[in-house]
Amino acid sequence: MKQILFFVSIAIVLMSCQSNQSSKPITENTSNSHEVVVREVMQVGSYTYLFVKENGNEFWVATTPIEAKVGETYYYEGGFEMKNFKSKELNRVFESIIFLEGISAQPIGTDANGEAVSPGATQAKSAKLEINISPAEGTITIAELFSNKSKYAGKTVKVKAQVTKFSPEIMDKNWIHLQDGTQSEGDFDLTVTSKETVKEGDIVIFEGSITLDKDLGFGYFFKVLMEDASLVKGV
Repeated sequence: MKQILFFVSIAIVLMSCQSNQSSKPITENTSNSHEVVVREVMQVGSYTYLFVKENGNEFWVATTPIEAKVGETYYYEGGFEMKNFKSKELNRVFESIIFLEGISAQPIGTDANGEAVSPGATQAKSAKLEINISPAEGTITIAELFSNKSKYAGKTVKVKAQVTKFSPEIMDKNWIHLQDGTQSEGDFDLTVTSKETVKEGDIVIFEGSITLDKDLGFGYFFKVLMEDASLVKGV
């Protein structure tokens, strides 16, 4: 069974592990599908933390924000378990927590090809927004970056775009999605890793190094990734 892609800010927890943290894919059963009952809910920034119970076992999971309530039943597939994960927003260390792409109030179904379909997967995909950002001097468009990615591999480039998603403090990095209104063969969303803090809707110029075909395993793959990016002032 193919793994369902996480929302990007979670998939990348594999990229840079600290000495006091570790991660592993969850593969306890052959179906990889789970049914849990919520025991506690904590809403924090970009995540919903749920303390859940499954077959007598209680544990924490984290997912994209949902309006969950104690006593409700949810379903999910896969996930990545983080050991000794510290949430700065909660000022708390979780001995173990499972990061999810999404979680659903409905059982996991299958598509026409018999592949597992998680409702959370659809919610996590980036949608192309109606954005029209004029390039600044010295920047390239997202379309140019994707259409000529080999040209920019290993090089430092600048991109002016709008922040469409911000996932903070995952393994000591912030993960940012950018769009500028351009696209190349359906690619319109650029993922950036950075120490910088931004907000959704901000117009920014990021400068960073381009990595191509970043394969994290388990289906997590980036055609283009801008790493260790810094904000260029004076947008």
